[in-house]
Amino acid sequence: MSSLSYVPPSADSPWGTYLSQIDRVIPYLGPLARWAETLKRPKRALIVDIPIEMDDGTVRHFEGFRVQHNLSRGPGKGGVRYHPDVTLEEVMALAAWMTIKNAAVNLPFGGAKGGIRVDPKQLSMKELEKITRRYTSEIGLIIGPQQDIPAPDVNTNAQIMAWMMDTYSMNVGATATGVVTGKPIHLGGSLGRVKATGRGVFVTGREAARRIGLNLDGARVAVQGFGNVGSAAAELFAGAGAKIVAVQDHTGTIVNAQGLDMAGLMETLRRDGGIGGFAQADRIDNESFWDVDCDILIPAALESQITAERANRIRARLVLEGANGPTLPTADDVLNERGILVVPDVICNAGGVTVSYFEWVQDFSSFFWSEDEINVRLDKIMVDALKKIWETSERHRIPLRTAAFAVACERILMARQERGLYP
Repeated sequence: MSSLSYVPPSADSPWGTYLSQIDRVIPYLGPLARWAETLKRPKRALIVDIPIEMDDGTVRHFEGFRVQHNLSRGPGKGGVRYHPDVTLEEVMALAAWMTIKNAAVNLPFGGAKGGIRVDPKQLSMKELEKITRRYTSEIGLIIGPQQDIPAPDVNTNAQIMAWMMDTYSMNVGATATGVVTGKPIHLGGSLGRVKATGRGVFVTGREAARRIGLNLDGARVAVQGFGNVGSAAAELFAGAGAKIVAVQDHTGTIVNAQGLDMAGLMETLRRDGGIGGFAQADRIDNESFWDVDCDILIPAALESQITAERANRIRARLVLEGANGPTLPTADDVLNERGILVVPDVICNAGGVTVSYFEWVQDFSSFFWSEDEINVRLDKIMVDALKKIWETSERHRIPLRTAAFAVACERILMARQERGLYP
């Protein structure tokens, strides 16, 4: 087996999408292109068996993964997701996008990602703790504050990070708060972390809208996915005067052309765990979400949502990728041809990992910042990163995604070149 990319990926798979994105950026890398193959091969992938005793006394086995894609710029950084559809190929792609994302916003991290193939909704709290602790023990040989720092992702949260931190700490014999980020505040978590990804979507969206002459006051926004990212972004856009005209989550799709009442919507989300039961809106079928008339579209659910067919139906001026890999390469081409600006995931949703970086730094120093300080630092990093990517896009006359990859890949491959090959 020569590499972890030995299985030819389908074009529409997350890994296939990532490889296509790398191919598109190679012409803009100059002499560094000789190192580009580095980006197509994960450095390390670990598949682990997770046996746990269930509440009914039976023993079940679950499959877990941790992939470190590239560590040239620093320790691995990336979330852990619990989902019944998690595969090695998906985790490879998510780790690779973390490599690009961290470099795009110039954080001193490489890219990593983890996951367990499980539906956490089918587990009791005790079973969830067991699966988390066993998974942490199994991947413990490759994670650590200076090696690889997990964080929350789909279906994981601060409680799961607390269990991971405690398990790792017990195994090394010392409290190691910096081994994960996204922890509870009183265990070394950072203020501002929960809404950081959504805030990053808003900040990059605000900057992009300003550059294309789109006034946020009265702008119509459609949001797919209403978890931490989608809901936080929606609240911030509404606070800037925008109207949230459509929302889709696992409980359904709702629309109101006059704008959804955010306070009522958030109350429904807290009460029901979804927005499907919100009374002050019309229900439409999920596929019709892509036909909603809007100015800004925020895909903040899972990857591979915007296909070429859906891209032809989108009626927005601006697409803000709150999710990782929501747009297929063929759809990217359609949106570009139609003049719809896409702010890519690797910059748009980088607010979460940026505040994770702040948390990691605070844990090392045991000195913590206020939420206002966090937000000011976050906004500056996001604005500066988008400015550089925008300038690169204009200079080469390429889409923002290709420009973001060009900026990131140059930083990654320069580090690779300067470090050299060992032995």
